[in-house]
Amino acid sequence: MKITNQIFTSESVSEGHPDKMCDRISDAVLDAYISHDSLSRVACETMASHNAVHISAEVSSSHSMSYDEIKEIVKKVIYDTGYDEEWGYDPEKLKYIIEIDKQSSYIAKGVEKFGAGDQGIMFGYATSETPEFMPATYVYANRILLRLRELRKNGEIKNIGPDAKSQVSFLYDSNGKPEKITSIVLSTQHNKNVIDHNGDVMDEFKNEIIEKVIKPVCGNYIDDIDYKNIHINPTGSFLKGGPAADTGLTGRKIIVDTYGGRAPHGGGAFSGKDPTKVDRSAAYMARMVAKSLVSAGLCDECLIQLGYAIGVSQPVSVYVNSFQTAEVSDDIIKNTVIKNFDFSPKAIIELLELRKPIYYRTAAYGHFGRNEFKWESVKNIKE
Repeated sequence: MKITNQIFTSESVSEGHPDKMCDRISDAVLDAYISHDSLSRVACETMASHNAVHISAEVSSSHSMSYDEIKEIVKKVIYDTGYDEEWGYDPEKLKYIIEIDKQSSYIAKGVEKFGAGDQGIMFGYATSETPEFMPATYVYANRILLRLRELRKNGEIKNIGPDAKSQVSFLYDSNGKPEKITSIVLSTQHNKNVIDHNGDVMDEFKNEIIEKVIKPVCGNYIDDIDYKNIHINPTGSFLKGGPAADTGLTGRKIIVDTYGGRAPHGGGAFSGKDPTKVDRSAAYMARMVAKSLVSAGLCDECLIQLGYAIGVSQPVSVYVNSFQTAEVSDDIIKNTVIKNFDFSPKAIIELLELRKPIYYRTAAYGHFGRNEFKWESVKNIKE
């Protein structure tokens, strides 16, 4: 989706956002099972409200966990996220509802044949506009929150809580390259120490965020920005955050998890799902393929779609779109992809090393564009 002479926007959320914290809890439970039995099959959903956390999961594993074990995992995630009594969400005072059932035999039968764990469509995307091969709008929305998290945890910026959201808008030039940032929105949870007599955050607080977070991250892209277009806590205040303010659910931030709206999404969330679920593993594989093609210089932008049927090993369809940035046809690229990559769930799991307890780390700040994960490596493509 090449953008020229237009403004495009992406958003991100911090690990303290209620939905994102639920993603982290679901993936922490998944990791706990996989760390004991790498073949565990797990589908875990989390809901967090102002006074309770509800865990519901279907599991097939040689390892079983008690109510208290899972409760301790959840509490640890909440503390790690940054919530406690001070920030209005005390893990010691919550009600924990935990329901673990056995995986459906209908699903298990298909998986045991090394087929896909469900039907569905998955997308992978890459663009040459950043070193991460990700959209600039998305990269900078995440960088802002990562910088805010760093300064919150080391105490350089005081009085801020775990919940935050960012949004970055870029103007793209006539060649489809990100030219400049036209607006930034950053809302961060805070305490009463930074609000004035009107109940709004003080200008000093906003200026501190701009000087310590926005400027170091966004650099030359905001040299000529009208600072009226940098919006820090535009509603005035953000005293209550996380699940204390808004119910959270696993899987509600699928665009934040992927490409910031620059690519289609098949609709399947990632967190809480073991790698036999192609919603997750095939999306990781599609990203690896797209990035391999762009990094090899075969195209400047690439979208991959994979379609699966439950219990069937290979995808029922493979789609490639280079957005007319390649010197050869998309059919030639597609045939090259099919020759170079095995899209069966078994092959994907082995290639990307998905039987390891790596998933908690994926659950905040995006699943893609982070070289710590195997699917961000590239494969040499033989033409």
